[in-house]
Amino acid sequence: MKERSILTGRHFMHGDHACAEGAIAAGCDFFGGYPITPSTEIAERLARRLPEVGGVFIQMEDELGSFAAVIGASAAGARSMTATSGPGLSLMLENLGLAVMMEIPCVLVDIQRGSPSTGLPTAAGQSDVMQVRWGSHGDYAIVAYSPWSPQEMFDLTVHSFNIADRFRLPVVLLSDEVIGHMVERVIIPEAHEIPIWPRKRPKHPPNGKFKPFEPDQSDLVPPMAYAGEGYNVHFTGLTHDERGYPAMTADDHQNLVTRLIDKVHSNSDQILRYEGHFLEDARIAVVSYGCTARSARRAVKLARDKGVPAGLFRPISLWPFPEEQVRQLAEQVDAIIVAELNLGQVSREIERLIRRPVKGVFHAGGAMIPPEPIYDLIMEVSKSD
Repeated sequence: MKERSILTGRHFMHGDHACAEGAIAAGCDFFGGYPITPSTEIAERLARRLPEVGGVFIQMEDELGSFAAVIGASAAGARSMTATSGPGLSLMLENLGLAVMMEIPCVLVDIQRGSPSTGLPTAAGQSDVMQVRWGSHGDYAIVAYSPWSPQEMFDLTVHSFNIADRFRLPVVLLSDEVIGHMVERVIIPEAHEIPIWPRKRPKHPPNGKFKPFEPDQSDLVPPMAYAGEGYNVHFTGLTHDERGYPAMTADDHQNLVTRLIDKVHSNSDQILRYEGHFLEDARIAVVSYGCTARSARRAVKLARDKGVPAGLFRPISLWPFPEEQVRQLAEQVDAIIVAELNLGQVSREIERLIRRPVKGVFHAGGAMIPPEPIYDLIMEVSKSD
């Protein structure tokens, strides 16, 4: 990997800029994108920064072309990414499915805003959670992380590139307008302190025996040969065999699709991220993520000041969802409250897991949910128990 011009040290930094600097620190070589509020500052920053480190920035004609360019760059060996928001994400989802099928590592940053349609371009939302998970057609697994600070915008951008390369799949950084436009302290470590996970590469030189989609049984991930370096590689969105060529039987399809899903689930111990606050003695748990988790943490502290044993569970990886951890939490507490800046997307996922109703603080978007309605519901639930 080429030496990187990393802005080490302590900074007072915009969340979108922290994401861009995280990409540089992770060794991003290529950005293909199209401007859309509130993610445009990522593209603006990388338009200047990538050429400084020998990378390539290209503005495409639209979001479809942007993600197609990202896929092509990655297939040729680049660490590649794009950034968008709700309507642009909708346009990218066909190619997201293509990246899953072709096992192309790349990073898609989604700075969520009020939706649907054009919605509220300059205001916050968290309503792309299910679109990221199910927006492309078919059965597949996806990885998506939700940062709650500019520091995590940096850290999780680096981590997203590492997970993408380690497991040969697209990873989504699922942020929101509040975190993207927030300015806070960001600490950027020295280059040697930033972990970089390389792609698994072929162990043998190009020859006719190499199968570019033959997985290692230990992790179900095939070594990745790049287009143009001498290996016989064939990328297609069709169901394919281990050579990469179309294989159109039901058994071939079953074997390929289940492997692509199992590749995520069987390695979930390396992918899952979550954290808890004040959960040791909690009887009421608030589950929240992204910008809303900041309000939820404040609400939990206010409730504890009143003697109510509340705690916060923050899923950092929304996909795969930390299912076992939520089930264990449900066994510990008397009630679960979900706070999110949509009308109940993660809430329904939790109800599916624990098979009992949860309370919710929801808003369609446009402004950050303040701590007060979350606190009020905690106090109401504590009195009913």
